[in-house]
Amino acid sequence: MTAFRKILGATAALALLTGTALADPAMVFDLGGKFDKSFNEAAHNGAQKWKAETGGNYREIELQSEAQREQALRRFAEAGLNPIVMAGFAFASVLEEVAADYPDTKFQIIDMVVDAPNVRSIVFSEHEGSYLVGMMAAMASETGAVGFVGGMDIPLIRKFACGYVQGVKAVSPDAKVIQNMTGTTPAAWADPVKGSELAQAQIGQGADVIYAAAGSTGLGVLQTVADQGILGIGVDSNQNYLHPGHMLTSMIKRVDVAVYDAFMAGPDLETGINLLGLTLRPVSICWGWPKMAWAMPWTSIIRTSSPRR
Repeated sequence: MTAFRKILGATAALALLTGTALADPAMVFDLGGKFDKSFNEAAHNGAQKWKAETGGNYREIELQSEAQREQALRRFAEAGLNPIVMAGFAFASVLEEVAADYPDTKFQIIDMVVDAPNVRSIVFSEHEGSYLVGMMAAMASETGAVGFVGGMDIPLIRKFACGYVQGVKAVSPDAKVIQNMTGTTPAAWADPVKGSELAQAQIGQGADVIYAAAGSTGLGVLQTVADQGILGIGVDSNQNYLHPGHMLTSMIKRVDVAVYDAFMAGPDLETGINLLGLTLRPVSICWGWPKMAWAMPWTSIIRTSSPRR
């Protein structure tokens, strides 16, 4: 068990030992749905693991519109569900209001910080994992040009891009990194057609490795990468299985573990800010391209070269 799991699971173990009754937890998925093969699906996997191991039940909702954010949180809180976990930074503003109205309910938000006594904020050092895959992209590129396709143009996704560029430049200072963001609204997370168009444009500029950090929009990026015979880099979940032979690697955020441990903790969830990165392994990479086997000895060098806070 990693230090991360020990820390987040401590309250759950105590509750089981003392016989504390746990309320049913709840999971609120962001736009894009729980089967987006990326961020939301990682959260879903964590909830399902908890259910399989404990036999417990949980409630869930997949948002269809922005208006449902506050409605979902209030409905679950009124029903006595505890804790309530939400996947995504976009819940921050409504959570600030809802958490204050339900002080006895614990909430967990992933990818944003909300300063409230009954909220746990989970944030990841995505730039660290992105740095690693940037190094790998530079090693694998034959054209000296690689690409990045982000979802919504926000600081969080800029953090992915920044780490990626630094990793590329650490290996190949003269490499060209082509960057595009899909849009400026939440719709940018769910537009695989636009993702495909952006990937095609980057390929036209010489990119032969493309990293997609764009929710289900990234599925369009990775499909085009495979169709054009180049290499893609997945994000959040292990997406290497999507296009075998055309996936260089995936930058994994253990959102599943964050959800699982919140559910295990139940109403005794410890609140505050949790910053998670390579040190505790909730951010990692997963090798996907057989031809990169020669790079395995670089793993320790890559890890010690990656940026730290």
